[in-house]
Amino acid sequence: MTSLLGLSHNATLLVWTLISIVLLIVFIAKFKWNPFVVLLLTSIFLGLIVGMKPEDVIDSVTKGLGGTLGTIAIVIGLGTMLGKMMAESGGAERIAVTLVNKFGEKRVHWAMMIVAFIVGIPIFFEVGVILLVPILYTVARKTKMSLLQIGIPLVAGLSIVHGLVPPHPAPMIAIDAYKANLGKTILFALIVGIPAAILAGPVFGKYIGKRVVVEPDPELAKQFTTKNEKDLPGFGITIFTILLPVILMLIGSAADIIDPNGASGFTAFCKFIGHEVIALLISAVVSFFTLGFARGFSKEDISRFTSECLAPTASIILIIGGGGAFKSTLINSGVGDAIASIATSAHVNIIFFAYLVAVLIRIATGSATVAMTTASGIVAPVLAMTPGANVELVVLATGAGSIILSHVNDAGFWLVKGFFNMSVSQTLKSWTVMETILSVVSFIFILILNMIV
Repeated sequence: MTSLLGLSHNATLLVWTLISIVLLIVFIAKFKWNPFVVLLLTSIFLGLIVGMKPEDVIDSVTKGLGGTLGTIAIVIGLGTMLGKMMAESGGAERIAVTLVNKFGEKRVHWAMMIVAFIVGIPIFFEVGVILLVPILYTVARKTKMSLLQIGIPLVAGLSIVHGLVPPHPAPMIAIDAYKANLGKTILFALIVGIPAAILAGPVFGKYIGKRVVVEPDPELAKQFTTKNEKDLPGFGITIFTILLPVILMLIGSAADIIDPNGASGFTAFCKFIGHEVIALLISAVVSFFTLGFARGFSKEDISRFTSECLAPTASIILIIGGGGAFKSTLINSGVGDAIASIATSAHVNIIFFAYLVAVLIRIATGSATVAMTTASGIVAPVLAMTPGANVELVVLATGAGSIILSHVNDAGFWLVKGFFNMSVSQTLKSWTVMETILSVVSFIFILILNMIV
């Protein structure tokens, strides 16, 4: 069976891998099966069909799932807590109000992109949309500007952070798989992500806002814009709390560059607090005080907030774990080496390869997370056999590919459609095009950066 009509061993492994990926896509996109279940089934199918022993398949799946979630699950949990504290304290609203006042009404769409970029660092895209839509509706009512003109920059800022900027779980998956440097990835992500967000956000938003005219949903507008104003936390302390994990990670990376051997105790301390788990743990605890107790919340309130916010993350954590199981099966079955051998002999540019794999899976499944986890498993062995490749840019290429062309099989598509009160056609013309601009522009900047660094 595994000889597959006389094909070479590597070609046979590659064919079975393609069949497994097709099954993965069909069951998620066509039959709407849960991605976690499909990833596990596909991992087991691939392992058995290429000749792995049943006990080795089980071992590969369990270790791959557990190994992947070792760090990512903690990052998701702590990041979600930090985002919850920001939401409950009014921190997100404080950032928005301050920047809108600073920028003025004529440049409010730029302010919304910056708000989303900052707020989106510790939280999921869907949570960010829900968190910031009330601010969007309020700003639209006060400025009388087109909802899309200020809304597209908002979702562009959230989306680019989701795909490219650590400590977001999606890029962290690729960082872990490719063994990339966290600090360099953050730096390159900002260099690539900011211009992409500008072009897809304020620039495209101004263009499409004049051509696709939508009005806020009356019921939502009433709900969101008639809330009582409350005393908001200070802008400085809010920004400090939200950016603290990024600051700590950059400190750790800088210490590693300055003293790579870790000879001094101070370097070891900086690297310790700069680890993503420790950085997020410190930041979450700090938020309990700066955005919790300082805002008058009791210990019971904070306990409730941090418990409530974890339930919605269960599904995403399981999907990421399933992707880790699939990646582990690819490696342990020899498929990873086969893909690497074929790709390297064909002299495929590793950055383009990573981008293309993520693009294909994203378009087919509609999930950026599935695209990121699956692509990481396919690309990692090829990257290991590509000396001299810029690993951090391969991380960003995978992330850029995972956010392209959101359409009707993506939950984010329907979320934006509903909150922006658009038809399917209007959503395709605005949101889908914006996502594609984000992806393509990011990839172009990645290629340019690859020629420089």
